[in-house]
Amino acid sequence: MKTLLILNDAPYGSERTYNGARLAGALSSQEEHEVKVFLIGDAAAAAHNKQKVPTGFYNLEVMLGSVVRHGGDIGVCGTCMDARGMAAEDLVPGAHRSTLDELTQWTAWADKALVF
Repeated sequence: MKTLLILNDAPYGSERTYNGARLAGALSSQEEHEVKVFLIGDAAAAAHNKQKVPTGFYNLEVMLGSVVRHGGDIGVCGTCMDARGMAAEDLVPGAHRSTLDELTQWTAWADKALVF
């Protein structure tokens, strides 16, 4: 099964991006699933590296890293990165600056597209 998850919300303050990242991690850990995650809008900040969160609080950098370690792809909207002052070197390892064209290709590729 090929699954695309599109995350829209800020990484912290709402649990939507957290829940999407949790599901992406769980799906990517199963051999029969291929997973791609596209971060758009405020969710682009979820891919910022070197996140520092309070002890015991979830860390989206770590959660997205799990998707990558299991072979998943993470694309981050380049326009959204620019609007938030993020450069390619600011991204978590395995994530890449992406485009609407790539999101279009990923959407056509997916058996299921889930939006958070």
